[in-house]
Amino acid sequence: MSELSTYRFNLDTFFGILGYILVVILVAWVVSRIVRAVVWQLIKHKKEDRFGRTSIQFFRNSVTFIVGLLSIIYIIMTVPAFRSKATFIFSGAGIIAAIIGFAAQAALSNLIAGAFIVIFKPFRVGDYIKLDDTRVGIVEDITLRHTVINNFENKRLIIPNSVISTDSVLNHTIEDSHVLSFNNFKIGLQANIDLVRKIIQEEAVKLPSVIDNRTPDQVIRDIHQIDVRVIDVYPEYIHIRAYVWLNEPFQEFKIKCALKEAVHKRFLEEGISLPIPIHKIITMTS
Repeated sequence: MSELSTYRFNLDTFFGILGYILVVILVAWVVSRIVRAVVWQLIKHKKEDRFGRTSIQFFRNSVTFIVGLLSIIYIIMTVPAFRSKATFIFSGAGIIAAIIGFAAQAALSNLIAGAFIVIFKPFRVGDYIKLDDTRVGIVEDITLRHTVINNFENKRLIIPNSVISTDSVLNHTIEDSHVLSFNNFKIGLQANIDLVRKIIQEEAVKLPSVIDNRTPDQVIRDIHQIDVRVIDVYPEYIHIRAYVWLNEPFQEFKIKCALKEAVHKRFLEEGISLPIPIHKIITMTS
């Protein structure tokens, strides 16, 4: 590039400088596209390795910014008109630099937070995370500025890195993709609890993604893989909870719905007593 600037461009004229800048920008764009294409091929071969994939994808998102910044520095240092003024600009524009620094504070905090997310890995691309009841989904991308979460309505949540890095994050898949799903049922006070337990266990094991997570000791003692407990007894109903282990956290909601439907149909077939609202009537006498 230095030979290019010396022998092919007259950097003492406006059009010479303009042509030189355009060529540098074009070269930087081509380099950025090539690097991003190479990184993308690496990402496609690391679909199962989310730790490596997250770092590579973050680097891919950073390539354009890094190459662009280096191009600007290169132009300033190789064009005599810019180089002669660079010292004056950087040393005498303290107020401007302070203003720019203050304006860029949020951008820098997002960039640093994004780097920390990639380094310390509280979540990765492909993880199923939850910040609160409305911000939940699968991490789709981590850029220099923000994290993209694809919720289960195929909508994208764009959250600044500086925000998500300071929030408490519930990560369903950071270490183990197995999840224990709580499934609650209400039955009538006169219902046969043993039969209810049997129905729930039979219907649960039929569902896909349901796994047997018992220890060898529990298997020897013939403890059922679906644990069903009475949580509490209320004046109107009995609260029953089934603890179901799943190997696919992304299917938990669908499995919950399927289990509730199947169990309710069995309750009707088996004549299980269901909750009946109790209304207290108070008569006023004069």
